[in-house]
Amino acid sequence: MDAHDPPDSPDAARSADNTGLERHLETEPHDNDIAQRLNWLRAGVLGANDGIVSVAAIVVGVAGATASTGPILAAGAAGLVGGAVSMALGEYVSVSSQSDSQKALIDKERRELAEEPEEELAELTAIYREKGLSPETARAVAVELTNHDALAAHLSAELNIDEADIVSPWNAAFASAVAFTLGAALPMLAILLPPAAVRVPTTFAAVLLALALTGAMGAWIGGGSKWRAAARVVVGGALALAATFTIGNLLGASGVV
Repeated sequence: MDAHDPPDSPDAARSADNTGLERHLETEPHDNDIAQRLNWLRAGVLGANDGIVSVAAIVVGVAGATASTGPILAAGAAGLVGGAVSMALGEYVSVSSQSDSQKALIDKERRELAEEPEEELAELTAIYREKGLSPETARAVAVELTNHDALAAHLSAELNIDEADIVSPWNAAFASAVAFTLGAALPMLAILLPPAAVRVPTTFAAVLLALALTGAMGAWIGGGSKWRAAARVVVGGALALAATFTIGNLLGASGVV
């Protein structure tokens, strides 16, 4: 330790405070990070849930019409691939629109900062005054944030956007397709692996259990009632399976299939 910088000097105290702050920032998750992770997790749960219900309804419906494995496999595979592609395309289009809008706002803010820096500083000051800071403190905060990173300060205060958090449409599409495929794999295995005599009841049981889990997980992520959410999803899934099985059974009995 430097003899000119004793342990209890102001510089040493500030250094200790900064070290503690850095450790806190490294170990403590930020609200934006948590929100992003929860959004991705929620999207994954919903994608898996869609895959479970969609493909389960297809294979159970076909199983109601015929006990032959070939048609069930073909229908289930078509539903899995078609559903995964549809989910990926839908997510790509949706996230692309959101991403384009965010990029346009960022470009607009960057242009305004270059052309009207004083007006933008006054605007940032006004935002912090509206948050309850005194005029002097609001001005000081706005000036310091502007000197550090003007664009990031305005994006956060005005638009609640972080330039680093813009989601890639390709990543979103891939994640959605993977989630749907993983969910769809469950009813496919449940309908194909057991003997023909117990295919349908096994699939019903496996699918409803999986839906209960995904419903409870979705409620946990959103902070809602796990039992209520699980019950809603299970009832909806049971109705879908019962409807498609009944239709398939009627078509098979009538000789149409």
